[in-house]
Amino acid sequence: MSEALPQKRLRIKFTKENALRYIGHLDLHHIWQRSIRRAGLPLIYSQGFHPQPKIQIASALPLGFSSKSEVVDIWISPEAEYSLEELQKNLPEGVKISSIEEVDLHAPALQTQGDYAEYLVTLLDETPADELDLKLASLMDAESLMREKKKKKRGKVRTFDLRTLILELRRLPSEGENERIYMRFVAREGATGRPDMILKEMEVPIETTRIERTALVFK
Repeated sequence: MSEALPQKRLRIKFTKENALRYIGHLDLHHIWQRSIRRAGLPLIYSQGFHPQPKIQIASALPLGFSSKSEVVDIWISPEAEYSLEELQKNLPEGVKISSIEEVDLHAPALQTQGDYAEYLVTLLDETPADELDLKLASLMDAESLMREKKKKKRGKVRTFDLRTLILELRRLPSEGENERIYMRFVAREGATGRPDMILKEMEVPIETTRIERTALVFK
């Protein structure tokens, strides 16, 4: 179908929890594609030799992370009727829609509109609160945290300053015996911070934590 044809753009906010924490970005895309079709919504396709359904997910979430704040845009035929309830019943357990709204058809791509993201990190192993405070303060006080990252496709290594991606790190009141950390990072295209980067700096194994994205904020 041609992009010149009439269409409308829906923005869906949803959770990604439970077993779905362990599916990747591409698999999540396929879940939305199948669920939209099962709900009877006519998807709009891109142009070209290999037309693809027009579905945009805001920001890839690393495997093992849960989220209360995922966002996806879908393009459908303008005459199509939709409801949150109908779409929800065709989604797997672990994906729960919180809202659906129509947005400007020609607004920029979701991936380019990110501003910052917030995370809640729960430490499953016992950690002294004062030790945790010292580590977080050290990271916040650092002038720079230069790190290297290898590009997957070409194997090249680039250098970046992790400190410029950190907006806030602080310990929250504990939940039972578990200490918790609030983390807020820049979440812009090409410049995104993540909790696993901080945990590595703190020498905390990621498998001893539970990580949830609690907010994804747009410009």
